Amino acid sequence: MGPGNYTCISGFLLLGLSKEPELQPLIFGLFLSMYLITVFGNLLIIVAVSSDSHLHTPMYFFLSNLSFVDICFISTTIPKMLMNIKTQNNVITYAGCITQMYFSILFGGWDNFLLAVMAYDRFLAICHPLHYNVIMKPRLCGLLVLVSWVLSVLNSLLQSLMILRLSFCTDLEIPHFFCDLNQMFKLACSDTFLNDTVLYFSTGLLAGGPLFGILYSYSKIVSSIHRISSAQGKYKSFCTCASHLSVVFLFYCSVLGVYLISAATHSSQSSAIASVMYTVITPLLNPFIYSLRNKDIKGALKRFYGIAGI
Repeated sequence: MGPGNYTCISGFLLLGLSKEPELQPLIFGLFLSMYLITVFGNLLIIVAVSSDSHLHTPMYFFLSNLSFVDICFISTTIPKMLMNIKTQNNVITYAGCITQMYFSILFGGWDNFLLAVMAYDRFLAICHPLHYNVIMKPRLCGLLVLVSWVLSVLNSLLQSLMILRLSFCTDLEIPHFFCDLNQMFKLACSDTFLNDTVLYFSTGLLAGGPLFGILYSYSKIVSSIHRISSAQGKYKSFCTCASHLSVVFLFYCSVLGVYLISAATHSSQSSAIASVMYTVITPLLNPFIYSLRNKDIKGALKRFYGIAGI
C-alpha cells in the first residue's frame, strides 16, 4: 500500500452502539443507570467485607478485589461513551484510545485471573478442608492477587506496545463504543501478522491457563461433593461455590459469545453489542449474584447500616 494512504492521525471516531439519533437518549439513560448500579453494588461488597471482621477470610478478600476490578473495568469504557453521547462528539484522541485499550485489557485480564484464584480457593476449601487454613494464609492471598495484577499489567503493556508499531489509514471510524483491540487491527494499514500472533499466543496462555485451572478445580470439587454421603452436606458444599460458578459461567460465556458472533457474522456492530455482555452486564450482575445468595454479605451490610445509623 502506497505511502499516500497513510496519515499522521490525531484521533479516532467511536461510532457507539447505534447511529440513530432518536436512540441516543435511551442508550444514555440505560447505560448511566447500569454504570451507577454497578459501581454502587460493588462498593457495597467492598464496604461489607472491609467493615466486618467475620468476612476477613480468603474467599471474601478475593471477592472484594474482584468487585474493585469490576468497578475499574466498567469505568474504562462507559464514562467515555456517556460523555460522547452527551456532547454529541465521538472523537477520542490517539493517546486516549491507546490508554483506554490498555486499561480495558488490564482489568479484563485481572478479572480473568481473579476468577481462577477464587476457583483455587474453593478447591482447597472443599477438597482439602483440613489443610485450608494452613495453605491459604494472608501472605499467599496477597501474593496471588499481586501475581495476577503483574501478569495483567505485562500483557496489557505488551498489547499496547504492539499497537504503537502499526500505521493507520484515513478511515479512522471504530464501529464500537470503546477502543477494542480487534477493531484497531482492522483499521491498520500495516501488516498485523505479528500482532495477531502475539495476541493469539498471549490469549491462549493467559486466558486458556486460568480457564483450564478453573475447569480442573471444579472437576475435583464435583468429584469431592459426589463422595459426600449426606444430602445436606452436598448442598452446603455446593452453596459455597455456586455464586462463583455462576460468575465464571457468565464471564466466559459472554466473552466466548462475542468472538463467536464476530466470527459468524463479520459484523462489527453485532460484536459491539455482544461486548456489552462482558464489559457491562457481568460487572453489573456480580454484586447481585454474590449478595442475593450470600447470607454473610447480607448480614454484614445490615450490621454496617446499623452502625452507620447510630
